[in-house]
Amino acid sequence: MRGTDAPSPDRIQLRAGPLTAVFEPQIGFLRYIKLGDQEILRGLYSAVRDHNWDTIAAKITNLNTEIGDRSFRITFDCVHVERDIDFRWQATVEGDTSGTILFEMDGQAHSDFRRNRIGFCVLHSPAYVAGKPCTVEKDDGSVEEGRFPDAISPHQPFVDMRAIRHEVVQGVTAEVRLEGDVFEMEDQRNWTDASYKTYCTPLEIPFPVDVESGSAIQQKVTIRLVGDVADSGDDDGASVVSLTVTPSDGISLPELGLSLASHDAPLSESHVRGLETMHLHHLRADLRLSEAAWEAVLDRADLEAASLGLQLELACTVSDAAAAELKALAEKIDGLATGVCRVLIYHVAEAVAERKWIELAREHVEDIPIVSGTNAYFTELNRNRPDMDVLDGICYSLNPQVHAFDDASLMETLIAQGWTVDSTRTFAGTLPVHVSPVTLSPRFNPNATVPESDADSGTLPSSVDVRQMSLFGAAWLVGSLKYLTQSGAASVTYFETTGWKGVLETEGGSPEPFRAEPDSVFPMAHVMTWFGGMRGGTMLRSDSTDHLRVDGLAVRKDAWVRILVANTTDVPQEARVLCPGLEGSVRVEVLDGETVKRATTEPRSFRSRKDIQNAETIGGTVSLVLAPYAVVCIKGKLAG
Repeated sequence: MRGTDAPSPDRIQLRAGPLTAVFEPQIGFLRYIKLGDQEILRGLYSAVRDHNWDTIAAKITNLNTEIGDRSFRITFDCVHVERDIDFRWQATVEGDTSGTILFEMDGQAHSDFRRNRIGFCVLHSPAYVAGKPCTVEKDDGSVEEGRFPDAISPHQPFVDMRAIRHEVVQGVTAEVRLEGDVFEMEDQRNWTDASYKTYCTPLEIPFPVDVESGSAIQQKVTIRLVGDVADSGDDDGASVVSLTVTPSDGISLPELGLSLASHDAPLSESHVRGLETMHLHHLRADLRLSEAAWEAVLDRADLEAASLGLQLELACTVSDAAAAELKALAEKIDGLATGVCRVLIYHVAEAVAERKWIELAREHVEDIPIVSGTNAYFTELNRNRPDMDVLDGICYSLNPQVHAFDDASLMETLIAQGWTVDSTRTFAGTLPVHVSPVTLSPRFNPNATVPESDADSGTLPSSVDVRQMSLFGAAWLVGSLKYLTQSGAASVTYFETTGWKGVLETEGGSPEPFRAEPDSVFPMAHVMTWFGGMRGGTMLRSDSTDHLRVDGLAVRKDAWVRILVANTTDVPQEARVLCPGLEGSVRVEVLDGETVKRATTEPRSFRSRKDIQNAETIGGTVSLVLAPYAVVCIKGKLAG
């Protein structure tokens, strides 16, 4: 289900007077603090970030809970140990009947180390507060009136923070008070986190900071309500999640591609057959033009693209010798067997390539669209906006694991992917937006201050995630396709073709602990096939009443419609799909814990098996019970 035998995280439902919340004891994370159906905070937790901005995982021990009907008290010990870092703290989390919640940490360093950050992170959800007014109490006692950013803010919206207040419902304000350090806010949508994060220590203070053994760090966050608070009762959410499809004019589907595998194993015949079912548009090849190996990489990409009938997307990193490098590239392109749909230009030493490199590319590479932006995150593009007048398109990559790595946080990022495209349009106008590539783990750390160490034997590299081969990965991909498509991305390039970063396993399999069967098909490959099979169609609007439990997308081609519905949680969910005009019998294909074995080892049989369910629609409605991280494909015909 999740690519690992490790159990799903526990969740403790909490209540503090009129407030509800969820606590995850394995990671010490307080989530979804709500007043009725209105979310006050998306999350509250404490993090340790090393000198490279890597997050040091927490180990929770000595957990004690006192959970009442309208109050709670939780204590635990938290240990962060990795390489030279040894930091430990004791936590107290309390909620009382008045609706006040506090989270307190009392920590001490047990070694000498360097850190970029230690302390609380407070998350507000843009889905609830974007564009709304707030009041910030500054560290010097002054007060600033402002608004949560609507478009993604490239820099800190608020600094020197002691407290922040915003209206939750009419007449009721929530205050978050911060103690123990100076805090500021960043717009985490830059990295596709669905939150504004208030954190310490201010980035204007030089980092990394030396921490001596014995150093104490104490912080406290207090959440309280101000105003006439009515007790809203329990808000467990409606038991059935509704997904409503609007079968009117839709938006064109993006050009869909995959990246050339970073290993050297060639595509097998079964790989070619599997990839052909996805109806892809292009294959991305990463070429570092200052290095000798780029021509061999391009030759392999040309061969594989030709075998699949695809065009090439060439992601080219140049050095200061760009003129000679681009001249050589142009000569090489002339001899390719396949066409090139676009050339992406990056510079080895720049977050966003300067104008002169784009102009050199135009000079040497003729009659091919020249696209640029960043090979890293939307953040770099948003903070270093290129000259649009020399570009045929703009590009950036994304992944959901810059700041958090747990299942729930990764699912929360999906809606934010579309927000990055929306914000790009505010400064790029009508230029095509190419999101390339989308990966489940970071490919590299663009913010590292020193070279990263290699993975220990028996552990996965930081660029690999076992969820790549899981039902979780398939459900995540449904959301990614939905939000990037409906925001109008011109093209989206995902993952790699094969291997532990791909959609299909290699014939020889991957090293432990990546336990996919050799030559198997990852569940996300079926999502690519279902979606790609509607190439040339349009995406219809689809709205979920609770996208953190069930989400989905709908694609129409002529009179036919495919609706992909995904359970984005690790517990069963009931869903109701409403699509006006969807009449008669529909075909329902289920990818879940019961069918995944067949889907991964006998993919052609899975998609063509005769025991696929048929369901009768009632008023355009289909009712589903979805197993954890299940994906269902509904295929039917629209009336008229």
